[in-house]
Amino acid sequence: MGIVIGTPGTPDAVRLVLLGSGELGREVVLEAKRLGCEVVAVDRYAGAPAMQVADRAIVVDMSDPAALREVLEAERARPCAELLVVPEIEAIATPELERLEADGLRVVPTARAARLTMDREGIRRLAAEELGVPTSPYRFCDSAEELRAAVDALGTPCVVKPVMSSSGKGQSVVREPAGSDAAWAYAQEGGRVGAGRVIAEGFVDFDYEITLLTVRHAGGTSFCAPIGHVQVDGDYRESWQPQPMSAAARERAVQVASVVTEALGGTGIFGVELFVRGDEVLFSEVSPRPHDTGMVTMATQALSEFALHVRAILGLAVPAGEVPLLAPGVLLAAETGDAPRVEGLAAALAVGDDVQVRLFGKPDARPNRRMGVALASGADLDAARARARAAAAALRVS
Repeated sequence: MGIVIGTPGTPDAVRLVLLGSGELGREVVLEAKRLGCEVVAVDRYAGAPAMQVADRAIVVDMSDPAALREVLEAERARPCAELLVVPEIEAIATPELERLEADGLRVVPTARAARLTMDREGIRRLAAEELGVPTSPYRFCDSAEELRAAVDALGTPCVVKPVMSSSGKGQSVVREPAGSDAAWAYAQEGGRVGAGRVIAEGFVDFDYEITLLTVRHAGGTSFCAPIGHVQVDGDYRESWQPQPMSAAARERAVQVASVVTEALGGTGIFGVELFVRGDEVLFSEVSPRPHDTGMVTMATQALSEFALHVRAILGLAVPAGEVPLLAPGVLLAAETGDAPRVEGLAAALAVGDDVQVRLFGKPDARPNRRMGVALASGADLDAARARARAAAAALRVS
């Protein structure tokens, strides 16, 4: 018979506890609510985007093991038919999450996957050293002196990142050996959990990079069409689907994504980031949750990455093989400012009938913070990208 969905707030409810309540979490909540689930949104600050649409909200520092355990044990004590813990960000005390999972709490996809992927060292060693998946050359460094030696060994340019960070924070490119000290200092400022270890990666002269959304579900593993994207300062600004690529490269991308996600286990969607050079595919990173570049699927697929994630973790049907596309499309981050009041919505939507806008409702704005996205679909990528850019340009935060 499969899962039975009871009424939210009753002992028959299926309850999702979302750890992290940003814009991606907001879409997960909306999809879960469409299927009748009860959702608790957790984050370090009040009024986060997902909190605005969830049944309940909890403010807590999720990197504090004791605080995280207290919240999750309290939710386990509240009657419900099934409880699922769904990490949405990296800044979580994952060792404590593993201990809670060992005590019987269900974590999506698994607590181990959350731990390995929040730490660039964990996932890189798994992929390159245990699974034999091709990656860029790399070194891990614990001091400015070690980073200087790594830059000498890898050559320039090379990329330096904190082992724990997100959205490009603390990431820089060393273009000459003398720049390694500045890269070390910048990485110390941008780490998720403070100063510490960094990874230095030899520069890959790739043709393009993709996100291959990979869905592990009760019926097997499915893939979405590859997503191309543009990054600025390590954070994405635009994405589109499908990214044109050769049949050989596409087949290799599927193979790499399959190996990595199978090793991580569990069910749900994984955002597998890959570099492509001709027919060669190199693994970069993976997120065991919806990916920011995958927001484009809200315009391009009959089932967005958020719908697929919720279906998979609930044990519901997911299309076999490649998830069907509606049309090519694009996502463009809107401009940000110093106050969360968005103008220009009417003008943005007037760009075309195929244009959609998602405003995240964040309680404050700051330079380069993503406050919303414009989406468009069309007969070809160029037309879709032009309309999405025009719609995004019409939006402004004042």
